[in-house]
Amino acid sequence: MRPPTFVRPLTRQEQARLEAGLRSPTAFELRRCQILLASARGERAPAIASSVGCSTQTVHNVLRAFRARGLASLTKRSSRPHSTRPAFVGGAAALRALLHQSPRTFDKPTSLWTLELAAEVSFERGLTATRVSGETVRVTIARLGLKWQRAKRWLTSPDPEYARKKDAATA
Repeated sequence: MRPPTFVRPLTRQEQARLEAGLRSPTAFELRRCQILLASARGERAPAIASSVGCSTQTVHNVLRAFRARGLASLTKRSSRPHSTRPAFVGGAAALRALLHQSPRTFDKPTSLWTLELAAEVSFERGLTATRVSGETVRVTIARLGLKWQRAKRWLTSPDPEYARKKDAATA
């Protein structure tokens, strides 16, 4: 069993800053100050978690952040990922090329694409390394400057009579 984790001994300036943080208007800073002061008093992580209303892991995360960054850990940082990797191996153009074909070409029982169906076929055809969500497909299409709701404007059919049929249906 691991020994309990506590915050390091606080300096006078740190103690004063944490006590001032108890009057902070932001809930993030207030909760972090509560956790750090409770740990400085010698309370263990599970007791702090139950008194503050968070998980034990959150308490450990706060202690680890304070150990690494000091008082700078009291300000909330961006939760945005540092980098994103494209979900589609061949890029968004590969997805667009896939959507210009009928789902029946891929032995699907429908002739209309859905986001989930596009994600499933993309994985089956090796366009994605893992099974992605329909939302990932929608975002990838958005990167092309297109909207899924307006797919009828940019999707075409391999049917040679498609243009005539579309004009007749939309006229």
